[in-house]
Amino acid sequence: MSQAPYETSPIEIRDDLAGAHRRAWKHIASSGTWWDGEQRTAIAAEARHAVNCDLCRRRKEALSPNAVQGKHETLGRLPDNVVEVIHRVRTDPARLSESWYKGILATGLSEEQYVETVGVVVHIIAVDTFACGLGLTQIPLPKPEVGTPTKGRPAAARVAGAWVPWLDPKAMSDEMPDMFPPNRPVANIHRAMSLVPREVASFFDVVSAQYLPGAAMRDFSREYRAISHAQIELLAGRVSSINQCVY
Repeated sequence: MSQAPYETSPIEIRDDLAGAHRRAWKHIASSGTWWDGEQRTAIAAEARHAVNCDLCRRRKEALSPNAVQGKHETLGRLPDNVVEVIHRVRTDPARLSESWYKGILATGLSEEQYVETVGVVVHIIAVDTFACGLGLTQIPLPKPEVGTPTKGRPAAARVAGAWVPWLDPKAMSDEMPDMFPPNRPVANIHRAMSLVPREVASFFDVVSAQYLPGAAMRDFSREYRAISHAQIELLAGRVSSINQCVY
């Protein structure tokens, strides 16, 4: 029998998957580095709401999102600049630009808040897409936990090759020793949210369950899933192409 939150699923869900999703929900509900639990769950709710936004739909259909002006359809729990980040990341991430990002910062959103917002949104996308793919109902969002953001910025974070500051594994101290895979080259996808290390650690906990753990990706001596490495990469490549993810 599947474990919570999938105990009523007609399809048996692996225990490690269910566990990763429970931890993701705990992560969303808890106070983060720059947003508290109430704000983080509001970001998660807005990310779900964004898929029904008429402005986002019209922008997605336009040659350029900048050609369509208007107001987002929002739940009204977050500032407009945070809503803009959530909706664009959720509905049209392939056409984000550095000028758009700098425009967001000019509204008063900090680099750290931007990265943590993205972190919450990608958690929601990963878990909700899993449920959708299996024809399951979305997991109800968690109740926010009480707490105060720690507001700790990694001292080694620098702007180098990305819009946002990130960490160079070679220049790190012991700020977040479990954030990057050990004894392996660190890909940019691992570094992308490293301005807020907690988001990296949690998101790749989900990735390890839904995809493969880091060490298993290049271990071709055995198969870790019901489908082969080649089949996994075929699916991953197709999804990346559809989403215009060209990293």
